[in-house]
Amino acid sequence: MRQVPRLGLDPSAVSESEARTAAREVVSRLAENQAERIGVRYSSIRIGGQRTLWGSCSPLGTLSFNWRLVLAPLEVLDYVVVHELCHLRVPNHSRQFWALVERHRPHWRRQRDWLREYGPELLAFRPHAPTRSVATNGASG
Repeated sequence: MRQVPRLGLDPSAVSESEARTAAREVVSRLAENQAERIGVRYSSIRIGGQRTLWGSCSPLGTLSFNWRLVLAPLEVLDYVVVHELCHLRVPNHSRQFWALVERHRPHWRRQRDWLREYGPELLAFRPHAPTRSVATNGASG
């Protein structure tokens, strides 16, 4: 069954390149601000185009995020950043992990629910490729 678009995203109005740059800037700022509060350090941030994930955390401290998060409400992006930072302290989804998330984002369920409702549409979103003009070299022949 085909999903009915509800987010109103216009594929011709979004540049993936610009969205990736914006995602890196926002995620970096959020991660820098929140890492100290949570009491963790990360090694690097990666922005990708994952088909099924919003974020992940490697054992070496690399935080990876889907560029499409920048198209979601800021509170949702913030929740995913905090979620992954919490994994640096608790590398699973145990009660201890969720208690840590709750301590730093008491209303995290709202953002998780938003992702559950609108996430499939956002993950499926593909901006139109920029149109390129075809240059001719002037040769005839």
